[in-house]
Order: sequence, then C-alpha cells, then structure tokens
Amino acid sequence: MDIDVAAPSEQVLIFDTTLRDGEQSPGCSMNTEEKLVLARQLERLGVDIIEAGFPIASQGDFEAVQRVASEIRGTRVAGLCRCMRKDIDVAHQALKSAARPRIHTFLATSDIHLKYKLKMSREDALSHVRDWVSHARSLCDDVEFSPEDATRSDPDFLCEILQVAVDSGATTLNIPDTVGYTMPVEYGNLIRKIRHTVKGENIVLSCHCHNDLGMAVANSLAAVAAGARQVECTINGIGERAGNAAMEEVVMSLFVRSDVFPYKCGVDRSKLYASSQLLSQTLGFNVQPNKAIVGRNAFAHEAGIHQHGVLSNPICYEIMTPESVGMPGDRIVLGKHSGRHALMHRFNELGLNVSAEEIEVLYGKFTHLADRKKKVYDQDLISMVATHRGPVSDSPNDSPNLVTA
Repeated sequence: MDIDVAAPSEQVLIFDTTLRDGEQSPGCSMNTEEKLVLARQLERLGVDIIEAGFPIASQGDFEAVQRVASEIRGTRVAGLCRCMRKDIDVAHQALKSAARPRIHTFLATSDIHLKYKLKMSREDALSHVRDWVSHARSLCDDVEFSPEDATRSDPDFLCEILQVAVDSGATTLNIPDTVGYTMPVEYGNLIRKIRHTVKGENIVLSCHCHNDLGMAVANSLAAVAAGARQVECTINGIGERAGNAAMEEVVMSLFVRSDVFPYKCGVDRSKLYASSQLLSQTLGFNVQPNKAIVGRNAFAHEAGIHQHGVLSNPICYEIMTPESVGMPGDRIVLGKHSGRHALMHRFNELGLNVSAEEIEVLYGKFTHLADRKKKVYDQDLISMVATHRGPVSDSPNDSPNLVTA
C-alpha cells in the first residue's frame, strides 16, 4: 500500500533541530547547560521532536544529548548519527534515558556525494542502509532515515533506497534539501513521487530544507501541501551556511493560511517571540530587524498611510497580531514617513492634551525633526509640546499647559 503520510489527525509535526543543525552555524555552538535551557523552552513551546545533537561528534555533544534525553520527558528526543554501527550505538547510549527516544540516521544518496565524498557505489549504499537501519531499529522503535542530498539524487534510486529503509524498520523518511538547491514545485513533485512509489504503513514523510536560495520555508510548505507531515526547522532559521527553514515562519504560515493548510500544529504560537529572544541572548546573535514574525520591525509601521489604517483597524495591514506570537504590541514607529493620525495617537498615549489646531503646528515641527533623525522618541515629543507652549505658569490658579501621564 502507499505510505500513509496523512495521519487521521492531519497533524503537522514540528521537528526542531536548533540544538543540532542550528548549532552547526559558525559561532553558534552551545554548551550543555545552554542546550538544556533551550530544550526546556522547546518543550514549553510544544514542538514534537527535539534533535538534541550529534552524539558521535564529541564528548560534549554526547553529554548534552544525554542530559537533554534525561530531563525532557514530554517531547521526543532525537540524536543524529551516520549510517554506521559505531555512530548508531553511541546515539543509542546517549538516548537510553529518554522517555521517547528517536535514532535519526543518514546516508548520502546523490551520485555527487557517493562518488566524491563516500567513494561508494549505489549498491554499496543500498547494502549500508539495509544493514544499519535494521541495527538502529533493533535498538529503538522510532527510527528516522535521511538520504542526504536527496534533491540532487536520482529520483528512482532515491525511492529505491527509501524502500530499503522502510523495509529495514524506518518509521520516518526525511527528504533533505541539504544544499538548498530545489524549488517549491520540484520539491512538491518529489514528495508526491515518494508517496506514490514507496510502500509501507504509517510512515511519516518529513522535509528538511536549507535556505541557500532563500527557499527553505517555501519548500517546506510545498512539501506539506504534497503530503509531508513533519517539518524540520530551527528557531530564527539558524543553521549551516544560509540556515534552515525558520520554525516561527512555518508555524505561522500554517496558522494564518489554514485555508490552504488545514492541518493541526501543536506549537504554542504565543511563545515564539520569547523562544526567539532566548536563542538570540544565548548565542549573542540578534535576528535582522525585518525578520518575519520575530524581527523588531515585523509589526512596526512608519508610513503615514499604513499607520492611519492600523490605528483604524490593525487588520488593514496586519495578517496576524504581535500578541499572537508573544511580541509586545507597540506597532507605531514615528519617523519622517509618519502622518498626523499617528502623531496625535502617540500624543494621546503620552497623556498630552494636544488640540486639533496645535497638531498642525506640531506636525510641521515633527517632520522637520524627523528629517534629521532616524526615529523620533517620546522625550522628543514631550519637549516639542513644552517648547511650543512656552513656560508653565507658577500660579496655583492656572491650569498647566502640559499634562503627562
């Protein structure tokens, strides 16, 4: 029978690899305690699988996977390993204390990798997968297999080796776009071909996309549309080279466009911003200001027309709210593109009693100041009103000209 990729619940599983693939970004390595802090946050966030590391890579990575496996009880914990006995045995040892362990093993399948990296024939690769996926399954009931560089592999050979993996006990088949090469239409068609070619019961198809051409999230969503039910991703999209699919973008795409993706996702969206901030603080890497979902400008509006629309009703320009991802809700940024509505709105928030006549004069002063500054701050506005009105009378019978909250 065909792979049953669409589970009855139609749930898309979120496989977070921030602690493994994300950590492989230059300058993003984490020690055991940092990984534990992030793993606890990922569990609170509600991801389905945490890939805690690559146990064979170093003693430190082994210990980190071991600690995460022993402390995280509600979320599956995965360890990555090559399709080799020693790697698999070490991963098994690191995961032994996990409540829900997963062995994630991989072998390259593209002719480029087989020839130049592995010095291995296709027949050798098939034999390797048969032997070592079977060995992994003898140690763990939950085995994931990834054919590295799948999107540059011969599709027929790819399906052949995936069938061997299923027959040998793999329960999840991950299709990595290892070098960020594929396009959404191509990737979706590849997922469909695998669905209709590889046979097995209750096998989950997974996608793992890199962002070398800026397509990681688009390719991941194309895979979901084609039947993949697990998305491998990272917080803030960190990862090797240009990074991985950004988890927050995948999750919010599934939520905002539920008309296109009518599937369940267990991630708590209100914790996305906090998770992004925690990772940034841990690594000392801030996300770019215009980063979708979690960048500081993701919900900021400076253009006057946009500000007027947002103040009238946020739905005019916002397809989601900052509160929905746990971000503070201050949307309005005052700059040279801002209009009178935004300026009056901010004066009101500051408790300044500005009349309609005054706003015309103050708006001229504001635009003159904004031409010289990238951003106009609250103290600038308070000073502007005070200067415009002149000194406040000392007489107790006089009402103050400036009222502040």
